[in-house]
Amino acid sequence: MASRRESGSRRRSGTRGAADLSRPRHVEPTEVSVLSASTGARLDLVGAATGSTTVTGVCLRAQDVEPGDLFAALPGARAHGAQFVAEAIERGATAVLTDAAGRAEIARSAPAEATYAVLVAHDPRSVLGAVSSRVYGNPSQRLKLIGITGTSGKTTTSYMVEAALLAAGHSVGLIGTVETRVDGVAVPSSLTTPEAPNLQGLLAAMVERGVDAVVMEVSSHALALGRVDGAHFAVGAFTNLSQDHLDFHPTMRTYFEAKARLFSSGSSVRAVRSVICVDDDWGRRMAEVAAAGAPSAPITVATTDVPASWHAGPSTVDADGSQRVELRGPGRIATEVTVPLPGRYNVANATLAVAVAVAAGVSASQAAKAMQSVSVPGRLERVDTGQPFLAIVDYAHKPGALEAVLSTLRGQATGRIAVVVGAGGDRDHGKRPVMGAVAARGADLVIITDDNPRTEDPATIRSAMLAGLAEVPSDERPAGAQEREIGDRRAAIEAAIGWARPGDIVLVAGKGHEVGQEINGVKHPFDDRVVVAEVLAAAAAAAPGVPGE
Repeated sequence: MASRRESGSRRRSGTRGAADLSRPRHVEPTEVSVLSASTGARLDLVGAATGSTTVTGVCLRAQDVEPGDLFAALPGARAHGAQFVAEAIERGATAVLTDAAGRAEIARSAPAEATYAVLVAHDPRSVLGAVSSRVYGNPSQRLKLIGITGTSGKTTTSYMVEAALLAAGHSVGLIGTVETRVDGVAVPSSLTTPEAPNLQGLLAAMVERGVDAVVMEVSSHALALGRVDGAHFAVGAFTNLSQDHLDFHPTMRTYFEAKARLFSSGSSVRAVRSVICVDDDWGRRMAEVAAAGAPSAPITVATTDVPASWHAGPSTVDADGSQRVELRGPGRIATEVTVPLPGRYNVANATLAVAVAVAAGVSASQAAKAMQSVSVPGRLERVDTGQPFLAIVDYAHKPGALEAVLSTLRGQATGRIAVVVGAGGDRDHGKRPVMGAVAARGADLVIITDDNPRTEDPATIRSAMLAGLAEVPSDERPAGAQEREIGDRRAAIEAAIGWARPGDIVLVAGKGHEVGQEINGVKHPFDDRVVVAEVLAAAAAAAPGVPGE
């Protein structure tokens, strides 16, 4: 195999278009000896490889390897990545990162005549972020990287911070659960929670495109699994914590501790500055974590009367659900904000967003003005075809989020509320009955349906939700409340819309911006917003005509 040592930057090969941001198009080669020295990984040289053998990319999937890549052969639940090293080398990998078991597998199965370097680490995943960052030129150090974590509100807060940074003249990247964007324009990406090589490649591609600030949602999985390792966060923000992901985290404490990596002393991904909502006990605990050993106190925000750097006053709710509120920040300087979404929790999101923007160098007034027109896909998103009732699609798929949305809608409702809701399969089983109970307390009509059952029996998921619903006493439910079980999600939406009268509210919860429904391992096209619009249009067409039309 010919040597792949190069002296200059390498232009990435392949069929990726100019709009693709999965990797930068130009990468300065990094010698494997440098990666070994920076991580402490043992360096084994095979064939004609030397310490000067270079790497220009990092990849976790052998089928995605490009010439010059380092292939990360990690141990997995079903197979060891080292089993695919032969394919990676065939595709042009110049180096492999693995553990001792992977090294033994490579010795058995890799082509004997091949040339490549092997970096052997005790826990290769723990160094993958640092390796990826080094290969791609430490891109986060050339950006103002803002990480937002918490159970609910990450997406809304991210969009608001993005708007503030754009208004201040920054070129802004957004990495979130809904989409990846550059300067407000969506770009091709399948990265919801990017693995470390994908994230570092994406950040480097954004730098190459001229981005100088990135707002990123940071999940507990990303923190616990090291997906953001190697990232340098200028600002870290925390929204709140409520039950979710207890299929992955054994307890709420371990869930909290995963989030706390963004703020903890000694953490490799600790943000330089911290902004934390202290409305709940978890937030106040997170503020204590962030304060320990920090050069400056964390910035805190609150919508209640607890002590905080930033406070939101009472809300004035307009007819369209938007809210006007006065924020008081350090020095008690007042800033008027129009929050474009209903609910006190969105006031908390907006307050956090203003404080984050100020921490990033944007003026409070500029941030407030920018976020008043923010629209967040699938978050209290209205579907209006002229019907005489309100139809809303929301991503609420956790007990706390569903309770907050229903409480908000109840506060502005003149009629009844219907909720169509399910729960995801292969995820936290414990939240299912809680979701059913929350729906029972908040809605006049509850329709339990399928969400993304994945590989589970949908009826079993619905049964758990119905069990929680049944435990709610009648005196804790709205008078005359009803419940139904309709597994087919479209049929459930049709039933809710058929039930609605003028002045009512129909909430379709759980999937929000998602455009697919995963059933038995297969994703079927399904967008709640599209289906609601179709059902409303069909209902209007079936209604008696108006003379003269």
